[in-house]
Amino acid sequence: MIKGLLFDYGGTIDTNGLHWAVVLKDSYQKFNIQVPDDLFAKAYAFGERSLAINPIIKPSHIFYDVLRLKVEQQFVFMREHGFNTDEANIELIAGYCNQFAKETVERAKPVLRGLSAEYPMVMVSNFYGNLNAVLENFGIRELFLDVVESAVVGVRKPNPEIYQLGVDSLGLKAEECLVIGDSFSKDINPAKEIGCRTIWLKGQGWEDGRVNNSGSTTVRSDIEIQDFTEIKNCISTLN
Repeated sequence: MIKGLLFDYGGTIDTNGLHWAVVLKDSYQKFNIQVPDDLFAKAYAFGERSLAINPIIKPSHIFYDVLRLKVEQQFVFMREHGFNTDEANIELIAGYCNQFAKETVERAKPVLRGLSAEYPMVMVSNFYGNLNAVLENFGIRELFLDVVESAVVGVRKPNPEIYQLGVDSLGLKAEECLVIGDSFSKDINPAKEIGCRTIWLKGQGWEDGRVNNSGSTTVRSDIEIQDFTEIKNCISTLN
C-alpha cells in the first residue's frame, strides 16, 4: 500500500522528462548558436561540475540565477576551446529556459496539489543548496513536507542513502513509499535498492550515450510513463 511519495525535481517536475542538456541545446539553436554537439556536451558537463564543486550558487538564488550561472560556465569552457559567442546570449538562454521550466511546473502543479491532499510528499534531488528558494519561487514548496537536497545532506544520487533519508523523513517503511523520477540510474535503481516502489518518467535523454538513462536488465520500474500527468492514475494501479 502506497502511503507516501518521493519526487525527483530536475528533469521530472520542471521539464516533464526532458534531460536539461536537451533543453539547453535546443535553446542554443533557438538563438542561432551553432555549437558542435561534442563541444556542447563537454561544456555542459564542465558547467555541472563547476556548480557542484564551487560555491557559485547561493541559497537565495532562484532558478533563473541557476540557469544564468550554468550557461555562463558553459560559455567559459567553449571560449577556452576556441568557440566564442556574444555574452548577451547568456541572459537570452537563461530567460528562455526559465520560462520553459516555469510553464512546465505550472502544468505539473495541479497534479502535485491533488497528490499532496492524499499523500505526504518529500522532494529528493541532486541540487546546489538553493532548491527551497527555487520551489518557493515556482510556488510548490508548500506541497512538500521536506526537501532532501544533495548539497545540503552531503549525499548524491545514485547513492541510495539519499532516498533512504527521504523515506526516513516521511516516517514510513521503504515499501510504503513511491519514488517518481526521470533518471533510471539516479532515481529508479537506488529507490529499488532500498525497497521503494517506482514510477519512471521515461522522457528524452541526452543522445549518443552521453547521459545513460536506460534501464538495466535486472531492475525494472514498477510503472513507466511518458507524461507527468499520468502519475495519479498509475498510483491507483499500485494500490
